[in-house]
Amino acid sequence: MPRLASISLLVGLFAFITTTEAAEWTQFRGPDGNGHATATGIPIEWSDTVNVAWKEAILGEGWSSPVVSDGTIYLTAAVPDAGDSRDYSLQLMSFDAKSGKQRASVELFRQDAATDAKIHSKNSHASPTPIIEGDRIYVHFGHQGTACVTRDNEVLWKTRELAYAPVHGNGGTPIVVDDLLIFSCDGREDPFVAAIDKTTGEVRWKTSRKSEVSRKFSFTTPILINVEGERQLISPGSGEVSALDPKTGEELWRVDYGDGYSVIPKPVFARGLVFVCTGYGRPNLLAIRPDGRGEVTETHVVWQTDRQAPHTPSVLVVGDELYMVADRGVASCLDAKTGKVHWEERLGGNYSASPLYVDGRIYFQSEEGDTTVIEPGLEFKKLASNPLGERTLASFGVVDNALLIRSDKHLYRIESK
Repeated sequence: MPRLASISLLVGLFAFITTTEAAEWTQFRGPDGNGHATATGIPIEWSDTVNVAWKEAILGEGWSSPVVSDGTIYLTAAVPDAGDSRDYSLQLMSFDAKSGKQRASVELFRQDAATDAKIHSKNSHASPTPIIEGDRIYVHFGHQGTACVTRDNEVLWKTRELAYAPVHGNGGTPIVVDDLLIFSCDGREDPFVAAIDKTTGEVRWKTSRKSEVSRKFSFTTPILINVEGERQLISPGSGEVSALDPKTGEELWRVDYGDGYSVIPKPVFARGLVFVCTGYGRPNLLAIRPDGRGEVTETHVVWQTDRQAPHTPSVLVVGDELYMVADRGVASCLDAKTGKVHWEERLGGNYSASPLYVDGRIYFQSEEGDTTVIEPGLEFKKLASNPLGERTLASFGVVDNALLIRSDKHLYRIESK
């Protein structure tokens, strides 16, 4: 083959691979778990009828975020039985990414009204987000159980070994680390972090929380970071955030933050710092240097603020700036290294979904279904406000050049026409 033709073929192949990888949104907050997407051509403006490629009704209830790979969207739902609305079928559902048509549903667990724990009005029985890895989809329902399903809807394993007494339901999503599936189990008492074998569902390690706070329940998703060649699993809980060895669960370092409880936001690692929100009652945002050992509260917290810190949405770092939105609708931009506030703006509405950075813009989605689009920068610049007219607490998914939005009634594909 002539050299020029070979180069052209390689360039074309690279473009195909890049496009394919950009279309994969395989876990909560995207491929890197930090709310960044590489897609382009994402619309700035839409409504319930404008720039809607399709919308598909979703049977059942749930606030898990949509994930997508190889043209298929996955999400979980708790489908009430006809006879008793508190009896639920806990399911994994799949949809065609191009048409929105539902392809399949797989029941994984049953929830009996007689043993059902009450959930918060902002929670659901299907809040953790599925994870796609290769041919497998890992599905988690918190205290209700964890399962592994193939793309052909074959259930490979299910486990309820790590059951615990929840408060307000389930919430935190697992992450995959090598051959492990790792997640938090922060219930009414004896909270812990656990790792199970992703091929069998067998428990590999459990690490108890050390904090002695009175309210022990939280709903966090861990992150995996690399610090000077050492991998650390960062897992916040009530009263503390700890870094664990992902292979063994051994604690590496810990920061205590008092009585903070019901911690929800997923941590973010950027600019050499770990950013953690401390939960209820008044949330703080902590910036932590992750190179310590043992209890490092007094030595490794670089800066902190309780000004408009979120209870529920995760934060977003773009460049040298950190962006966040408080649950009651005030967005902020801070210097990620120092915590200096560049601006604060009231967006309106209430917020649970985590913000998204894609195509050079930041998207904030409210619980009322309105999305505010801004341009990143040291000054607030609003580009659009987009009403959907349906309640939504789930965070965005991204596929090709489109957004996926899950409301309480529908799954939307938002795409420029």
